[in-house]
Amino acid sequence: MRSFLVRADPVTYGIRLVATSDPRTDEELIEGARSGDRASLERLLERHERQVYRFGLRMCRDPEAAKDVLQETLIAAARTVKDFRGASSPSTWLYAIARSFCIKQRRRSKFAPVQEESLDAEFTGREVRAVADPGRAPDDALAGKQLEGALDQAIAGLEPMYREVLLLRDVEGLSAAEVGAAVGASVEAVKSRLHRARLIVREKLAPLLSSEPAAPLSDACPEVVTLFSQHLEGEISAPVCEQMERHLAACPRCTERCSTLQRTLAACARAPLPEVPTPVQVEVRRALRQFLQRSV
Repeated sequence: MRSFLVRADPVTYGIRLVATSDPRTDEELIEGARSGDRASLERLLERHERQVYRFGLRMCRDPEAAKDVLQETLIAAARTVKDFRGASSPSTWLYAIARSFCIKQRRRSKFAPVQEESLDAEFTGREVRAVADPGRAPDDALAGKQLEGALDQAIAGLEPMYREVLLLRDVEGLSAAEVGAAVGASVEAVKSRLHRARLIVREKLAPLLSSEPAAPLSDACPEVVTLFSQHLEGEISAPVCEQMERHLAACPRCTERCSTLQRTLAACARAPLPEVPTPVQVEVRRALRQFLQRSV
């Protein structure tokens, strides 16, 4: 695991971030933090700051708001760590805190839209097709910056309640139960939102990932893609799974649609973890240390 020591350096706002390693698990760091060990607390928060920052960027879609979410999350975690009882994992606990501040950022932003674009709004595909390179194979495109941009755009277009579950489950890798704990919803509700979000993102990325011809939805078998998403979450029975496999064996179009869903989820899992910009790190660390000093 990576964490950071802080040393004086006038080049980077008076602080230089030096990578170190800490063999302790999150749970061990939590125990140390709950007992009053400030170094354990700082190691824990530094270990997760990039994930929290990425979540804030994706949910708020604004670097300044993401910085505020990161800072407020770390300070709130420092304030409440002694109350942490291990009912969820440390990462789930931090995401739940970050989510609450993302919601507050959206409410206070004067740039927030009056109404979110509906998840059911028609998508023309013009934005995604504009970055497609027909000379590249789907596997090549999957690893490229073009697909990363299209994926960012597709996720940003989701309504927040769908965006957060897709980010936490398919980008951050939490289990459905952990996502439910983070967003305050049942596992069933999480999975329902997740399947809907996956289908919409898949539809938006399909022009980059597949050569499947455009066709009215009624001409295809969209329920099979939903079933495949449910299969990935272990929700369908063996007989239904066998029925789906028989259909896929006879339907190349549905086979390709399920394949593009797999590629979409692979792209989510490979979404880059951004470095927290040095000025942001410095400002957030300074605010955290000031809070900790006042709390002594």
